[in-house]
Amino acid sequence: MNLNTGTWLNRPKAFSLTEQELHITTEPHTDLWQRSYYGFRNENAPALLFEEAGNFSFVTKVAFNYRARFDQCGVIVFIDQENWFKASIEFETKKTSRLGSVVTNQGYSDWATTDIDTPLECWYRLSRRGPDFLIESSFDGVAYQQMRIFHLRNLGETTAAMAQQDSPFAKESVKFGLYACSPSDGHFVAEFSNCSLIENQWSAHSNE
Repeated sequence: MNLNTGTWLNRPKAFSLTEQELHITTEPHTDLWQRSYYGFRNENAPALLFEEAGNFSFVTKVAFNYRARFDQCGVIVFIDQENWFKASIEFETKKTSRLGSVVTNQGYSDWATTDIDTPLECWYRLSRRGPDFLIESSFDGVAYQQMRIFHLRNLGETTAAMAQQDSPFAKESVKFGLYACSPSDGHFVAEFSNCSLIENQWSAHSNE
């Protein structure tokens, strides 16, 4: 996967980009969040986006050395400013962080997390079936654990048929990619590598 084919959402001031690796130096007070609980809206986090139709899986390795609370970097699906998804490890302390994901539908974000020992790197695998997605994480790039199955609005309606490869909604292109931000006063370097777009690793579900 050639990372030079991506396009920027909120192009960062400091970054390096090759065909195989992306490094983003975050800036303070950058984030993606919409309304829920905190009330504020922020959509200035940089993200390198790619566009793909059909059902697929996207894999990447993310390395980081967080410095400030809430520092984060990971994967994103971006439909528009009020409908998007992100998954990352969000920094709390040198000992503990939060592996989590945010689904934003119709301008309201949620946040699902689990506490983990703070690592230095993580792998993510994002899989699509029509308007529905599966996000998985791994600490060795081999054994993946499910984090969440979610639906994004403004990407078709959910029916069993739409998860199939021949569905018109499966053919609709979607933007996805890599993001990093520092919601508080911090900054750090997020390193993305081993990116690949592969055959869908999310098995189709049968109701039979």
